[in-house]
Amino acid sequence: MPCERKPMRYGHSEGHTEVCFDDTGKFIVTCGNDGDVRIWEGLDDDDPKFITVGEKAYSLALKKGKLVTASSNNTVQIHTFPDGEPDGILTRFTTNATHVAFNGSGSRVAAGSSDFMVKVVEVADSSQQKTLRGHAAPVLSVSFDPRDEFLASASCDGAVVVWNIEDQTQTVSWPLLQKTNDVSNAKSLCRLAFRPVAGKLLAVPVETKVHLYERGSWDHVATLSDDLLTQQINVVAWSPCGRFLAAGSVGGSLTVWDANSKLCVERQKHEKGFTVCSLAWHPSGSQIAYTDTEGCLGLLDGVGTSSTNSSTTKVPLASTLGPDKFRDDDDAGSTVAPEAAPLAPLHPVYEGPMPSAPQKAFQPGSTPAHLTHRFMMWNSVGIVRGYNDEQDNAVDVEFHDTAVHHAMHLTNSLGHTMADLSQEAVLLACPGTDELASKLQCLHFSSWDTNKEWMVDLPKGEDVKALCLGQGWAAVATSALMLRLFSIGGVQRQLFSLPGPVVCMSGHGEQLLVVYHRATAFDGEQALGVQLLQLSHRKKQLISGEPLPLSPRSYLSWLGFTAEGTPCYVDSDGVVRMLNRSLGNTWTPVCNTRETCKSKSDHYWVVGVHENPQQLRCIPCKGSGYPPTLPRPAVAILPFKLPLCQTATEKGQMEEHYWRSVLFHNHYGFLSSSGYEINEDAQNESQKEQQELLMKMFALSCKLDREFRCVELADLMTQNVVTLAIRYASRSRRMALAQRLSEIALEKANQIQEDEPEEPDYSSVCGSGKPTSSSGQPRVTNILDNMTSSRKSTPLSRSAGNLSKNPVLKPLAPSQSTLLQMTGAAAAARKTTQEDPEPSADQQKPADVPPPASPAENTENKRPKTGFQLWLEENRKNIIADNPDVDETDVIKEAMGRFRTLSAEERLENHSLYFRCRREDQTQTKTDIFSHRKREKFTNIMLQSLDESDRFNF
Repeated sequence: MPCERKPMRYGHSEGHTEVCFDDTGKFIVTCGNDGDVRIWEGLDDDDPKFITVGEKAYSLALKKGKLVTASSNNTVQIHTFPDGEPDGILTRFTTNATHVAFNGSGSRVAAGSSDFMVKVVEVADSSQQKTLRGHAAPVLSVSFDPRDEFLASASCDGAVVVWNIEDQTQTVSWPLLQKTNDVSNAKSLCRLAFRPVAGKLLAVPVETKVHLYERGSWDHVATLSDDLLTQQINVVAWSPCGRFLAAGSVGGSLTVWDANSKLCVERQKHEKGFTVCSLAWHPSGSQIAYTDTEGCLGLLDGVGTSSTNSSTTKVPLASTLGPDKFRDDDDAGSTVAPEAAPLAPLHPVYEGPMPSAPQKAFQPGSTPAHLTHRFMMWNSVGIVRGYNDEQDNAVDVEFHDTAVHHAMHLTNSLGHTMADLSQEAVLLACPGTDELASKLQCLHFSSWDTNKEWMVDLPKGEDVKALCLGQGWAAVATSALMLRLFSIGGVQRQLFSLPGPVVCMSGHGEQLLVVYHRATAFDGEQALGVQLLQLSHRKKQLISGEPLPLSPRSYLSWLGFTAEGTPCYVDSDGVVRMLNRSLGNTWTPVCNTRETCKSKSDHYWVVGVHENPQQLRCIPCKGSGYPPTLPRPAVAILPFKLPLCQTATEKGQMEEHYWRSVLFHNHYGFLSSSGYEINEDAQNESQKEQQELLMKMFALSCKLDREFRCVELADLMTQNVVTLAIRYASRSRRMALAQRLSEIALEKANQIQEDEPEEPDYSSVCGSGKPTSSSGQPRVTNILDNMTSSRKSTPLSRSAGNLSKNPVLKPLAPSQSTLLQMTGAAAAARKTTQEDPEPSADQQKPADVPPPASPAENTENKRPKTGFQLWLEENRKNIIADNPDVDETDVIKEAMGRFRTLSAEERLENHSLYFRCRREDQTQTKTDIFSHRKREKFTNIMLQSLDESDRFNF
């Protein structure tokens, strides 16, 4: 019989795992030690739907859209399938249930427990229960008789018992197993099974064999064995047709027998030899799903294919079973029919995308509400835990910083299901019932008043769907599409209507972030909108109903603020997005937690985000979407990374680092504009880091001969860093780049000067459009005043020939004129004669530069001299003496050549002299500028007050 063993995949965390198929065979359903039930559409499904049922899930059963689970909270729960909605608790035990099973019709559930009892519960009415007592140890497994008359069970006391369900009595008992005191110590789970249809045979795994007992007489009629089986058989399962029996052993062996011939027809081995703890047949009988104690899921495909396909005619089972006692009463005319071909799906009239189910409202930082032990809130302030079991119904509040407040234990008599925690208060809410209204309770522990608690009843029919706390306020979103604002002391302040059903909310300081359904979504998407409000004295809406971006076919899983107050959120694909205030309040992805997950089933549960330092605080959940409450989970820190292109290269890494630094330090500007004090040292350090990265990228672009890219990077630099870039370009012999960078530096200096507040111009009061300078020339305050703010109008389009005639540019201060202009003006001053008023061609200045001002006015333009200029003044006579026939341009070129040959010590001496002179010149320049402006303003005022004759004499 050909059979293909598919590669196993991770399903749950290490521990006991169970598996079953749904009635249609479309889904594989598993449960495991992590407390989750996973619904797989196939073995290759990398993103199965999951339902959290408890801390641990020991067993499950599925029939007719009802999913029953036995969990570690001592209950047997029921959920709808495949939606996974909780449908109540069927029964409870004093300890955990170990195994559950449906009867053939799906109307009853049998459950065995570690408290030695077996219960049979009606699904329609859980109050109708039958308790079977008689075992002296924990129950291992249970199985219904297909006729719903008997129930078989195995126990750690070594007995296999058949019960009469109606009489609640033991029909027969066989001492077949080795005795143990607990299920975990049992050598075999002994998962027995009745044969389908008529149930004439009961299969019981006993050591390395399977015993078959006849229903009614309960005689041992046959034994199925295999010489290759050397370890205990753990579980057995009948095929849907009842012909084949599959068994899984402790050693990982998978064996299939033909019950008619009692021959082994298939042998397979677990790929790693782990214990097989559960088996399930596909409804078609062609596949077997199995799980092991490591939480992995496997599949055998093609089981019974050859036998089934060869049976093209009806073959009575009596012809192969032999004696009549092996024949079921209802099997007289039964056959093994070939698998029916699947029917073609019926297409609806509308063939477009179908509407998506809207995401339900949730509280960020909380685990599902149906759990008995759960996190009601985990944020940067503390943890709120909820307990709802037979022993206690309470809420525990724990603070990360005990200086805020001591831990609290609150009685949850109202059944609160939602909570939020801040450094001022604890906010709780419970849903309403037919008799009681939905309530909002606040414990204002930071109040100086003795009465620190207040409570509000919502209007009838209005339930709390989401809540959050801020600085001095509390917000509640309700089912009536209302958002109600309260003061922290309980005063009702504002209320307004939401555009759609709320999904979740979050608060930080004076900011309130609300996410809601803005429209009906299609094809698995979620159409969410977001509002960001600032609840300060001047209330305003920062984001009004903009769509919230999500990954394709994902939903919102966490919403909140960074510790610095920037909104951010996480979707179900693990993508973390943060608000970029500097780019029009857009959302930028800053991290993908799935990239650090080792398995598709692993998740990171986010609890906090920090911008300085850059940290994403989250809890790793192996094979689960939520962490358990006990033991307390450890918090991991993930780094941020912008999804830029080619981040494996040096260029991409520096670009990602720079823009991440810019994004994560935008909060300084927001906090400053909102009136908060900021850490100026940290802000300066971040700016320094960004400029260093720009300079590194500039150097890399120079090495790659990307000069245009260098200019683009210079646009992002500050004025001082552009000066460093000019020096780097000059030393790299990139004269054209240095020239362009010089103009960018002048432009930035001009912008800085324009941003500075200017003193009033009293000359406009005089109404005189003529300059007041005694020389009759227009007054020049700075050489940058005559340059436009756009680089297009600057002389950048000069030919290469003209550029080559200019002297080499050394890195100068951005507010200074070029070296050629400075030296040309100095030479012109020495060579000026009344016979030749026209300067030479080499000394001519650009058309946009005005004629030089008077010495009194040039005090504002007086600039410090560089180390090279000081050296040139000392050695100019020697250079002219060596080259008497050269012009000023050649003198500068010769001087620069000699200066480059100087040793490092000689250059350092000149630079030290340069910095001393620069400090002295700057101090003197500021004093001269102030005195000159003061004299000029006084002169203008006096001229305004005099008539023409007096003005002439003055």
